[in-house]
Amino acid sequence: RTRRLRVSHAFHSPLMEPMLAEFEQIVSGLTFAEPSIPVVSNVTGLLAERGLLTDPAYWVRHVREAVRFADGVTACQANVFVEVGPDGVLTGLAQQSVEDGVFVATARKDRDEVRALVEALGRLHTHGVGVDWTSILTPARHVDVPTYAFQRERFWIPVRAGVGEMSAAGLGAIDHPLLSAVTEVAGGESVVFSGRLSVAAQPWLADHVVNGTVIVPGTGLLELVLRAGAEVGWPLVRELTLQAPLVVPAEGGVQVQVVIGAAEESGGRAVSIHSRPEGDVTAPWTGHAEGLLSAEPLPVAAFELAQWPPVDARPVAVDGLYDDLAAVGLEYGPTFQGVTRAWARPGEVFAEVVLPEQAHADAARFGVHPALLDAVLHASALGDLLPEPEPGRPFLPFSWSGVSLHATAATSLRVRLTTNADTGGQPTGAGVANITLFIADGSGVPVAEVEALTLRPLSTSDLAASSGQGWLHQVGWSVVAAPTGTAAPSWVVLEAGAGLASVIEVPEAVLVTVPA
Repeated sequence: RTRRLRVSHAFHSPLMEPMLAEFEQIVSGLTFAEPSIPVVSNVTGLLAERGLLTDPAYWVRHVREAVRFADGVTACQANVFVEVGPDGVLTGLAQQSVEDGVFVATARKDRDEVRALVEALGRLHTHGVGVDWTSILTPARHVDVPTYAFQRERFWIPVRAGVGEMSAAGLGAIDHPLLSAVTEVAGGESVVFSGRLSVAAQPWLADHVVNGTVIVPGTGLLELVLRAGAEVGWPLVRELTLQAPLVVPAEGGVQVQVVIGAAEESGGRAVSIHSRPEGDVTAPWTGHAEGLLSAEPLPVAAFELAQWPPVDARPVAVDGLYDDLAAVGLEYGPTFQGVTRAWARPGEVFAEVVLPEQAHADAARFGVHPALLDAVLHASALGDLLPEPEPGRPFLPFSWSGVSLHATAATSLRVRLTTNADTGGQPTGAGVANITLFIADGSGVPVAEVEALTLRPLSTSDLAASSGQGWLHQVGWSVVAAPTGTAAPSWVVLEAGAGLASVIEVPEAVLVTVPA
């Protein structure tokens, strides 16, 4: 395709040769000076050296020779190009020569000149180019921005904690969202994995709120153990019992350690999770979980969920699931609200669970993202697997048994939850529930399996008190009225191995139940 150029002469072509001699005489009588800013020559396609632009012969060549525009743009070695002229023709040509860059034209035909110039300056400003706005907007005055109700929605690019140069501290590095360093304890076979947790470094943790307090989900503690076990070649979690919730403070963070002990004669390795507030080396370490790892080969998955939806299962509405969970104390933010569809059969729940797109970047670094695996547990509230929870006492994971991971980096899951066979097909009482988990990816291929998960109600009213640490087991005090017409009941203080220590008369009897 060709187009006739609307110009007065055939510049930069042989047709200019008849005027070159006369032109040279004219330019030889002019006074030249070195440019005050660097200039790229369209004749050479390079940065003009000193003396080049003050030579009259150069301008004669400029009229006759080809314009080396592409070479000149490349020679600029810049990523911001501004065209000062009547249109954006050169801007379009420059984009054909430089792959990455910002190209701004200060004027456009058929556009208001002032508006086009200000828009160009605004675009340059957003790309980090300094603009003297006072010289452009004078006279000007500051005005208040209209007020509005803040939605408190974050748009910052999430900061990913780097692996860092751990070798300088004598530690090994591990690329994991919750763990960053690993070291072997001298004189033994124990291995310690270290990390730091905070709502700033792991913003998704703020979406897991229990009775008004942000705590690390039980699936997060399981993920810590799974990854640490995989690193030392003991990938099977034989058992893991949670002892205390790991509270994440609103400001600052907590140090976390996963300690794997030496191999035992029983064929397992003990594992534990501890934390303490960062910045306080005198603070005691709080234990959160203890368990046992196994080096046995991962069992071959004996299930698949390719038949979907499951046969003879009735659809279950999930629209009000998270409102119901919030009513008993489980306030889940967007990252954890993963249940999208569900079905049920007696003693079974089937569900589809999806991880929000904003969490996909971290999913590849987890075995199973804790928010995704936690959402799997939410489906247990949709069938007959759990007793009716009391307000403020939501069911949370207490112990895991026989956890094996068959695949990683999933962002969507199919899951089958069943009442654990060891309980005779029924929950073991109002205070506990036992279930088995079969977890597959979106096509039904196995991802993980949990032989037994025990859930118990957790009273977390005191999580925000004192240090922010609460305990899973608490003493329950029941006041019993004294029978009419009988002698005043007594306090009975028992000490192990000592029998009755003392008896104190009190107006009411207090029944204290202590587990063995």
